[in-house]
Amino acid sequence: MSTAEETGAGDPQAWAEVTPDAARRLLIAAVEAFAERGYHATTTRDIAGRAGMSPAALYIHYKTKEELLHRISRIGHEKALDILRTAAGREGSAAERLADAVSSFVRWHAGGRTTARVVQYELDSLGPDARAEILALRRQVDAEVRGIVEGGVADGSFDVPDVKGTTLAILSLCIDVARWFSLDGPRTPDEVGALYADLVLRMVGSK
Repeated sequence: MSTAEETGAGDPQAWAEVTPDAARRLLIAAVEAFAERGYHATTTRDIAGRAGMSPAALYIHYKTKEELLHRISRIGHEKALDILRTAAGREGSAAERLADAVSSFVRWHAGGRTTARVVQYELDSLGPDARAEILALRRQVDAEVRGIVEGGVADGSFDVPDVKGTTLAILSLCIDVARWFSLDGPRTPDEVGALYADLVLRMVGSK
């Protein structure tokens, strides 16, 4: 899978919430540029060039480079939150729901690692208002995982003396997959998801 495939450049359904098509192309180009060069080293000319457009065309759709990063980050965090809410709301035991949450979250970070790196590691590049919005989404992400862990502790299926710290460790473990995962490596996103689900169940002392 190429970077273009990961970011959805060849998939008309990827980033479908971004319209019109020119705005979507620019956003995908920004994801690729931010992941490759970092936010601060990327210029609007870099982004426009990747999208096959002029720098002036970019400003028709996005007032600033930060607006692009903000939209990428918001959409990415909303997708991550939806993944965890779906797992948390499913039928089954706390162990089954936690395993589903972790495996799904890890697959998203591995399969879309280029996008995930930008979403998860460029937070400090946002201005105060945009950063506050993303932090609020992150708190909701934390709450979904913490709720599953708390449920398992309450029904006796998990042995977790520090729910808050354990939740942070689980999320950190999953998110870091975007930093190191490679499709040329020995495991697929599904296999890494299954491995991490097993590790997390061991972490919480699943019975």
